[in-house]
Amino acid sequence: MKAAAAVLVVLASLVVAPAPAYASRADLAVEVLSSRPDQVSGGDALIEIRWPRGHRVKVLRNGEDVTSAFHRTNDGLQGLVTGLDVGDNTITAVAGPYRKSLRVRNHPIEGPIFSGAHQQPFVCKTERGGLGAPVADNQDGQGMRVEGGWSRNCFAPTVTDRLYRSTDGTFKPMPSRRPADMSTTTLLDGRTVDFVVRRERGVVNRFLYSIAMVEDGWNGRAIYRFDGGVAIGHDQGTLGGGALDPYGLGKGYAILHSSGTRTSTHYNLILGGETALMVKERFVERYGVPLYTVGLGGSGGGIQQYIYGQNHGNRVIDAAIPQYSYPDMVTQTIHVGDCELLERYMDHNPRWARWEDRTALIGMNASDTVPNPYTGEQGSDECVNGWRGLTPLTMNPLWTSNDDPEWERMDPPGVKDTVEWTHWDDLRKVYGEDENGYARSTWGNVGVQYGLKALREGVITPAEFLDVNAKVGSWKAPADMVPEGCPFVRTACPADFDPWSARNADLGDPAPRRAPDPVAIRNVQRSGLVFRGDIDIPVIDWRHYLEEQLDMHNAHQSFATRRRMLDHDGQAGNQVIWFTDARPAGEEFDQTPEALRVIDAWMANIRKYPKRGVVGNKPPQAVDRCFATDGTEIAAGLHVWSGILDERAPGACTRHFPLYSTSRIVAGGPIEGGVYACRLQPVERAIAKGLYGSWQPTREERARLKEIFPTGVCDY
Repeated sequence: MKAAAAVLVVLASLVVAPAPAYASRADLAVEVLSSRPDQVSGGDALIEIRWPRGHRVKVLRNGEDVTSAFHRTNDGLQGLVTGLDVGDNTITAVAGPYRKSLRVRNHPIEGPIFSGAHQQPFVCKTERGGLGAPVADNQDGQGMRVEGGWSRNCFAPTVTDRLYRSTDGTFKPMPSRRPADMSTTTLLDGRTVDFVVRRERGVVNRFLYSIAMVEDGWNGRAIYRFDGGVAIGHDQGTLGGGALDPYGLGKGYAILHSSGTRTSTHYNLILGGETALMVKERFVERYGVPLYTVGLGGSGGGIQQYIYGQNHGNRVIDAAIPQYSYPDMVTQTIHVGDCELLERYMDHNPRWARWEDRTALIGMNASDTVPNPYTGEQGSDECVNGWRGLTPLTMNPLWTSNDDPEWERMDPPGVKDTVEWTHWDDLRKVYGEDENGYARSTWGNVGVQYGLKALREGVITPAEFLDVNAKVGSWKAPADMVPEGCPFVRTACPADFDPWSARNADLGDPAPRRAPDPVAIRNVQRSGLVFRGDIDIPVIDWRHYLEEQLDMHNAHQSFATRRRMLDHDGQAGNQVIWFTDARPAGEEFDQTPEALRVIDAWMANIRKYPKRGVVGNKPPQAVDRCFATDGTEIAAGLHVWSGILDERAPGACTRHFPLYSTSRIVAGGPIEGGVYACRLQPVERAIAKGLYGSWQPTREERARLKEIFPTGVCDY
């Protein structure tokens, strides 16, 4: 294992080799290995110098000699240059008559680099994270009360410790003598060693981070563990269990992790990407450049891999294993915002008492036998089981589930109540601010014809189609919203039961529709938060098939992502899709170790044959595949998912794993989603084009359609 101290080795002398005949000024190069030169943080950077052999090399930091920080490598010299000023710095290499300088821009360890001004208030969790109380950084009564003042940025000194993996499956502090319950682990190279882990924890970009690896057993590879969940920020967060991933550590991978790359802390993936870059930078500065870093994580952890791969290339991860993923989070709000509107309508209409019928409107799976967590009876759907509560969490500035006790130590008093607790406000710097001072919102449903596909297929009648579209409603503007009731505010249960947030809906007959803010749409589409399909690293998109459990991680999302990749450049060869059956629910087989083995072979090929590129280096197992509940392969190959994104006959995996959709796909939208505001067409034109299938509306029905959709209907 490369020790961190190795970066600081001082060589007494440099061996002078004969100068090659082709030596020139261009042969002298200065490169930052740990980050981009303009995105250095924390006052230090790992620098590599390549130079014309035959000359001694001197390295200067802002004119001061720092040559002693460098040591010889196969590629030249490497050294950790410390003491960088905040702002611009110059690293200069001098080799004989040659001189090369590189401007390096250093940012504070608390950030920001490019994410914009820090979000305030921001509640500290360093004590929960085992780092002690945060350091006071102001005397202005701002932030968390601590000894000596207040902390707005939640910094705490770095700590290192040693843990061991017990035979009972837990990690425990390492004592001075080898404990009796010490377990062993077999590394990738076949060696069996004591399962002792060295861990570093601290604060980077205001979030907690962790770097861990088996002591004297690092295999040169790294896993960045990303976590999912949904939260609205203003919180330092805590480290997740993935920070001590037993499988990855046991095989010798270094594990990188941060509370700032958990979407259960926040969903600002501009800030998350910045944090990931800074954590990766810290790792490289201490341990050197790994052979590769592979991303691993589910749900929001999978989304992050797609977004960071798109926005940052291979600077955070060189390969990805997104699990239970979606293309991104921000476009999920489009159809998730329909859920409670449609559920309220169906809950109050006997026509929809049979739960399995509800798929006709919501697109997602529904079941008459799955228990409903809100009624205590049989019968539910994915909107209820998977997404309930996400609408108010996204849209209502007066409600949040963040009631952590640390807020009691935050000043000025009542500062939590000044926060507008919406997804839009968490990303106010992206979405922008409206004329009322609220963050702009991209949600709208003008022209959306709920149940259109079901109408065309004869699942619902024209009268039912007209009724739902007349009465479904929309959401009020943030300025008009009121506090939530039960079940979101527990003190209001059961008298104030309103799981549909109906108090914040615009209802009527016909109910008004809401238009999304065009400025918000424009801003988010160019922000990097929408996955456009622009990613060029190896990707194994893997999920358990959970449709029958009405799980929110619906299976069609893998293909929504592939469709976006195909739309971007016509190619998606760097992504393979794997499903593992999870029917019936129980002990689901974990395909992650196999995915890691395939990624390792894929990355080895790329190192050996770089000119072949990502797709040209795929190993035989890096193909579309599906697996049975015990992990055995059902089918693999080019056409196993045929029939989903093409007109071919259904492939072997397609037949085995039925897909569902969303309310917007049922309304005529594309499988890839992402349509914030559809192009509108007059009702008469839609009828003339045959949009409604065999239904030919009468004069009265045409009038009703125009009453419901006065500005027209969606033309996807």
